[in-house]
Amino acid sequence: MSASLVFGPEMRRLRQERGISLREFATLVGYHKAHLSKVERGLRRASVHLARRADSTLNADGRLQSLAEKSSARSSGDTTGGRRGVGRRELLAAGTGTLLGSGTLTGLAPTPTAVEHLRDEEGGVVAAFRAQLDQMRQLGQRTDPALLLPLLKTQTHTVTEFAARGGAGARSQLLVLAARFAEYAGWMAQESGDTETALTWTADAVALAQAGGDRALSSYALVRRALVTFYAGEAQHTVDLARGAQDSGLPPRIRALAAQREAQGHALAGDEHACRESLDRARLLFTSAFHERDPGPVIGTSHLSDPVTMITGWCLHDLGRPREAAEVLDRECLRVPRQAFRTRTRYGLRRALAHVANGEIEHGCDIAGELLDIVATAPSATVRTDLSRLARELTRFRANRAVRDLQPALALALRPAAAR
Repeated sequence: MSASLVFGPEMRRLRQERGISLREFATLVGYHKAHLSKVERGLRRASVHLARRADSTLNADGRLQSLAEKSSARSSGDTTGGRRGVGRRELLAAGTGTLLGSGTLTGLAPTPTAVEHLRDEEGGVVAAFRAQLDQMRQLGQRTDPALLLPLLKTQTHTVTEFAARGGAGARSQLLVLAARFAEYAGWMAQESGDTETALTWTADAVALAQAGGDRALSSYALVRRALVTFYAGEAQHTVDLARGAQDSGLPPRIRALAAQREAQGHALAGDEHACRESLDRARLLFTSAFHERDPGPVIGTSHLSDPVTMITGWCLHDLGRPREAAEVLDRECLRVPRQAFRTRTRYGLRRALAHVANGEIEHGCDIAGELLDIVATAPSATVRTDLSRLARELTRFRANRAVRDLQPALALALRPAAAR
């Protein structure tokens, strides 16, 4: 029997087993009674979103979500159970000559004269390039990521050339710094919606870091790849990749970021116990990282004062606990710096989703409305995922005045930039 036909009767069995009427259940999960009745009778296929909410309400330990995912995969012709390989390019040889010949790192290079002039001031060169990376990251918070990619490409090449032609004293530092430029280029590529290019840049970042003697970035690349699978909705693949970056010999910050991503994967799968265990592990690791400060540029977000608590709010929403999620995200979103536009939008939309899921439609619309101007200024493929999800959620409340008022601006924000 197909998963879609099994889901409805199983949800009804669990609901009745717990003594919950269909009317009460509709209130608890935030769906209309008529819709739930059709799902239980196998007349409509359940969305994964409904399945997560039902799983949480009925304490089904992920069974309902698993059935919904199988049904969704089969209906779309995906015979892999929703798990698709993210793809990866063979890592570049760990040497600047190969890196420069790879075709990725092309652009303007410093002249030999400039390199000779700065050889005696290599510490200043490293500091100058690091300041430029910080500026790029600040720009990335408030502008179209596609506009930054050519700059990041040129800058990665330039720093690599300085490392190849300069003195031995700063070579390793410059290669590692070039790796950070490449890693950030990967993030901007993902924010532009180009997953293949994002993974290519990440591979280049790993090769540059290894050439500079930094082996830790190889593991962070797994965290970055796990973000790709996370936004693709591939829970188990996300968990597997994140676990691969938690070796005890790695820096605490990378392990903490990996533990957070693992928690998000578990939340997608509806496994609350494993999710909370991963979050606890991440908190301990971030504490260790604070006491072992890395002198290099910060890996991962630098705009969250308490990243674990913020990710906890995110996970609670995916676990079907919108009220608790909204409470956490309300507090944490107020702590995000105003100039961190992309970060504010990402977590602000998740906050809006939590309030809408909790039945606070008007409040959720108010939160989203304040963010839509930022979405237009600093477009983001990952933010767009939650924006689309919010639009789908609000279609269930078309009669609400706040939803009607928000709809034109929401539709405009979801249009491709070229069509605006």
